[in-house]
Amino acid sequence: MKNYIVAAALLMATLACEKKSTEKINTATTPPDSVVVPETNEPMESSTRQSCYVSAVGKDSVFLSIDDNLGTITGKLRYKNFEKDSSFGDVAGSQNGDTLKLFYTFQSEGMTSNREIYFLRKDGNLLEGIGDQKTEGNDAVYSNPSTIKYENGHTLKATDCADFEKKFVNR
Repeated sequence: MKNYIVAAALLMATLACEKKSTEKINTATTPPDSVVVPETNEPMESSTRQSCYVSAVGKDSVFLSIDDNLGTITGKLRYKNFEKDSSFGDVAGSQNGDTLKLFYTFQSEGMTSNREIYFLRKDGNLLEGIGDQKTEGNDAVYSNPSTIKYENGHTLKATDCADFEKKFVNR
C-alpha cells in the first residue's frame, strides 16, 4: 500500500512541475525596467471566435461572417439582392450588451460607402436594426439609435462557417 502512495505522490509531483525554458536572456543589454517574456514552443489559444450567419427572403440573401476578438468585432457582410443593388464589404465595431454596433464599409455600383448598422443577438440569431439614418461626412449613421426597430429587419440565422467564404464571391 505504501508503494502505491509513494508512486502516486511521485506522479503528482512530476505532473505539477512546470516545463523550464532553456532560453538565455542577456541581462547586460536588457533595460532594468523592461519585462522579458521567454519564447515557448507551446501553441497559444486564439481569443478570436468566428461566427457566420445567413438570411434568405425570396431571392434576396444576406451573408455575415464575424470574428469576435474580446469584444472587438470584425468581419464581412454581403447583401445579395435579386433585382436591386447588391453590396459587399467589411464590418468593424464592438458589442455592447446584446447589440453589435458596426460600421459597414462596402462596394455597391462601383462606389465605396460607409453605413452604421446594428444587430441584436436574440435566441442565437442576429436581428438587423432598422432606423432613420442621417449623413455625417461620408458616413450614414443612425439619427436616433434609441428608436431602432429590430423586428422589421433581416433575421440572420447562425450557420456553419466551413466554406463560408464562397458565399462572398461576386457572381
